[in-house]
Amino acid sequence: MTSYRIGEAAELLGVSADTVRRWVDGGRLPAGRDTHGHRVIDGVELAGFVRAQAAGPDERSEFSSARNRLRGIVTGVVKDAVMAQVDIQAGPFRIVSLMSREAVDELDLRVGAVALAVIKSTTVVVERPSATRGRVGS
Repeated sequence: MTSYRIGEAAELLGVSADTVRRWVDGGRLPAGRDTHGHRVIDGVELAGFVRAQAAGPDERSEFSSARNRLRGIVTGVVKDAVMAQVDIQAGPFRIVSLMSREAVDELDLRVGAVALAVIKSTTVVVERPSATRGRVGS
């Protein structure tokens, strides 16, 4: 069984350890104690919590087959005569999109604006982090 300490869960969720502690103390997120008395969260419980917290699909998702939607804030826009690079920070994730300058202008994408990154890919690489990132308990 995989379990996570408060700080590890916070890193995975992109929130502070204090936020996770408040969720645990408030009964929103179940936690137990390890052999050293530290609070730990079962990986299955954490996954269920994340699924329950995820926002429902936005109004346009019913018209698209893309289901990977990350809401974030535009942190950078670099435009030239034809193309543009848009950086979005969605929680702990940085998303970089290359698109036409015309699209950036039509969407009025600028630093500080809220944007929705819709991701559809034919290839998704999934990796496991090093053993130090997740704890395996008994």
